[in-house]
Amino acid sequence: MNDWTLVYDGFDPSGEGTREALCTLGNGRFATRGATPDGEPRTPGTYVAGCYDRLESIVAGHTVTNEDMVNLPDWLPLTFATPGCAWFRPERAALLSYRHELDLRHGVLVRDLRWRDGEGRVTRVRQRRLVSMAQPCLAALETTFTAENWSGPMSVRATLDGRVANRGVARYHDLRGDHLTGHATGSEGEVAWLAARTRGSHVTVALAARVDVSAPAPAPAPAPTPARTSASAPARASARTSASTLALAPAPDRSPGARPRPRAGHVFSDHVLDLAQGRPATLTKIVAVTTSRDPATHDPRSAALGHVRRAPPFDGLLAAHEAAWERLWRRAGLDLGGHRLAQAVHVHIFHLLQTLSPHTADLDVGVPARGLHGEAYRGHVFWDELFVQPWLSLRFPEVSLGLLRYRWRRLPEARAAARAAGHKGAMFPWQSGSDGREETPALHLNPLSGRWLPDRSRLQRHVGLAIAYNVWQHYLATGAMPAWCAELLLDIARFFASLAVPHGGRYEIRGVMGPDEYHDGYPGADVPGLVNNAYTNVMTAWLLMRARDTASLTPELAPSDVELARWDDISRRLRVDFHDGVISQFTGYGDLPELDWERYRGVRRLDRALEADGDDVNRYKASKQADTLMLCYLLTGDELTAILERLGYPVERGLIPRTVSYYLDRTSHGSTLSAVVHAWVLARSNRARSWRFFTEALYSDIKDVQGGTTAEGIHLGAMGGTLDLLQRCYLGLELRPDGLRLDPLLPGRLGVLSMPIRYHGRRIFIDADHHEARVNGTARRTYTRGEAIMTGTGDLGRRLIHRRERLGLTREQVAERAAMSAGYLKYLEENPDMPDTGALYRLADALQTTVHELLGGDVDRPPGRGPAMANPTLEVLDQEECLRLISPGGIGRVAFSGRRGPTVLPVNYKLHHGVIVFRTASGGPMDEDLRSGLEGVDIKIAFEVDKIDEANREGWSVLVQGPAHHVTAEEMEEVADSGVTPWAGGERRLYIRVVPQQIAGRRIHGM
Repeated sequence: MNDWTLVYDGFDPSGEGTREALCTLGNGRFATRGATPDGEPRTPGTYVAGCYDRLESIVAGHTVTNEDMVNLPDWLPLTFATPGCAWFRPERAALLSYRHELDLRHGVLVRDLRWRDGEGRVTRVRQRRLVSMAQPCLAALETTFTAENWSGPMSVRATLDGRVANRGVARYHDLRGDHLTGHATGSEGEVAWLAARTRGSHVTVALAARVDVSAPAPAPAPAPTPARTSASAPARASARTSASTLALAPAPDRSPGARPRPRAGHVFSDHVLDLAQGRPATLTKIVAVTTSRDPATHDPRSAALGHVRRAPPFDGLLAAHEAAWERLWRRAGLDLGGHRLAQAVHVHIFHLLQTLSPHTADLDVGVPARGLHGEAYRGHVFWDELFVQPWLSLRFPEVSLGLLRYRWRRLPEARAAARAAGHKGAMFPWQSGSDGREETPALHLNPLSGRWLPDRSRLQRHVGLAIAYNVWQHYLATGAMPAWCAELLLDIARFFASLAVPHGGRYEIRGVMGPDEYHDGYPGADVPGLVNNAYTNVMTAWLLMRARDTASLTPELAPSDVELARWDDISRRLRVDFHDGVISQFTGYGDLPELDWERYRGVRRLDRALEADGDDVNRYKASKQADTLMLCYLLTGDELTAILERLGYPVERGLIPRTVSYYLDRTSHGSTLSAVVHAWVLARSNRARSWRFFTEALYSDIKDVQGGTTAEGIHLGAMGGTLDLLQRCYLGLELRPDGLRLDPLLPGRLGVLSMPIRYHGRRIFIDADHHEARVNGTARRTYTRGEAIMTGTGDLGRRLIHRRERLGLTREQVAERAAMSAGYLKYLEENPDMPDTGALYRLADALQTTVHELLGGDVDRPPGRGPAMANPTLEVLDQEECLRLISPGGIGRVAFSGRRGPTVLPVNYKLHHGVIVFRTASGGPMDEDLRSGLEGVDIKIAFEVDKIDEANREGWSVLVQGPAHHVTAEEMEEVADSGVTPWAGGERRLYIRVVPQQIAGRRIHGM
């Protein structure tokens, strides 16, 4: 199993929905499900973050209004046909092989298939798809056809299809999903476009597409051939194109006086590729997706056209896209030491970053519960940020801050909602969408009974507690409390303080639901809601304590002394109930009867099962997911104990373990979040059971443990929660106002855990095993704010590798000598980071060098500044010394005679197994000018490396001459491990190696 590749072999119509969700590609701005470009079944979905629309539907005789994240026009459709045959569809084709591979490291989805048509013709089709992480308006689909046993024309049709609706969730089919209207299509030159708008929110969306066609690869020929043209350059005239003519769908009917009706809107282009047996031919579809919500946009249609026209060919898009993903993985990496679960962890990080990337930071969007991967929960924002943002705050604090800003921008709506309910402060909705109003539907469907029932989940006021918790976690991770963040937390505190009413010498909070979700009221009660939900009350006490701290950080926003005094009083006298030696989930919980668990064994959604049986889950001690135990998820044992004692409840020995055990036995785990929380709370009391819950959460979407829910969108909260569980729970990473503390207790099956984090603006590397925890490679348990991090210049990683390899030492040997972990040394070698002062000096000693040299203090200054030497002497260097001098690699110069005359270019090189290796661009001077055009004949070039130290009046120069050889795909293994990177950056995929035939060198000495 490859840690970085998710593979699906064969065509399974019943599993397509799950595969589509897990093969979604996105960039934080928009995402497209992994639907096939052709055939059925498919559930296409392209969703732009924050693009919502509201429609009315008639349900069970009631008019209900629902706001949905809109399924936008489908840019994927591309189908093909061999002569005399119908368009290819995988469900009816004679498939010889069929495979999807999701490359998690680079964000590329590959489909590779072979099929035999009715005439016996066998064709291979390989498709690569990306949604650009570098250019967030662009996506592309590259399709390469190879006729294996035939030659002839291949017909291809590329389409932009506006005939879509929100139809991705079966139980919503009674609700309207026709959000798009006003379709228009057209073309400008070779670029097709499609535009539409949402019915209620009036968001205009536009797609533009360009099709690039390359001719089949030329057959091998022994005769001399001219210099090759770059395969990545578009050659639209090289294949027959049944006209790049665009067939346009008719405009929608706009009859006077009639309500506009949804009409088909699409635009397509037909192409014919003349395939020659065994020679691949490629067609690429490059698409831009824009909306009227985009910044710096005059109108979406012209913007989409401009993006597509400026877009480079597929290889250029891919290179920039891969580089962007590489930068993300440097910040988001989480190493399990080669454990088999690494692939699942990478899947979770991948999908989290596709939904919430640095591109998201500047958007007005929240955390959609199902990502940008499907239509479940209508794309709404619940409390899932509670499980996602703590991980983000330590890696992408700018993204976390953007998510908090989404909530702050809806503060006026939350204040208005609180006032309407008779409260102060800000009351945030359980389900949020475009403008922050309550989007929780009044009814929900029980698919087991077919009945529409009242939905009271809007009573989950604890969503405000999640927002406040994330504000505080962001402050602990970054050290920053912007005034608007303080305003957010203080207004939430004001709301919860107003919920608390005096009763019998204590304060009570009434009429709420807890995270459990099964209990929305008391059996037979006329009024919904519960009294004194333990999670809500204890976290309110925590919030009011943090509000006082926040007021001291932002004195300009500090409440009055009277208000602060009331908050303090409430935080000391909120009511919490107990029964049977455990914390009661709410007042009266202990009086409820036990459920017949044997009868409902294995049933995750007890609420639906009991309602279908004519019963009510409110009657029983049964939970959908963790509720009271959420306290142990958000608070350390010491914090929870301190709050209970502050409230005047002496904590008896064993209270927390008893409470954990009690509720574990009464939870059906009807939510993927449940396994995350239970893995966390069991981490230090039952490590084996914690591990089982952790692995269940880790594979909940990959294996679709809930039987069909993954197809409706991934569970973003569960994915973020598993990652946070690894970092904060198993590592025992606790953020405090004065620094961070580590108290790791890794599960027995996990040998090592390491990762970089960003703490107070500084990158820190943390790793641990079963013996010790390390910060920046050194065994320690704390890291305080303000510790010095050494700064410097130069490529430290390269110098570390060079010194280590010259000394013949392994990474483990150097790490042992430097008293640091091998994982941290690996991190320093592969990432542009700088250790603290002590670690740098220990590394210098271990590598028998100086800190000055490790930091590049011996790097050349620009030559030619000093005076000429009075009595210089030259020393002739032998071949062995020349090779020793250039062996570290670095920057050299290549000289050759090109079409434009003598050419000298800098290259970043490595000496690899005695051969000089560097990378360059396909189609550039070295590609075209260094090809002889004759099989086996290479052009001889010169390669030079110089080093001049004017301060010491000395230097050396090495000149190498030899043939330049273009490395073929078959020879790639010989140079793949050289580690050479391009000097100029960008698209540099062509490897060239120079075999030294003549080597000469001189060393100059001054007197």
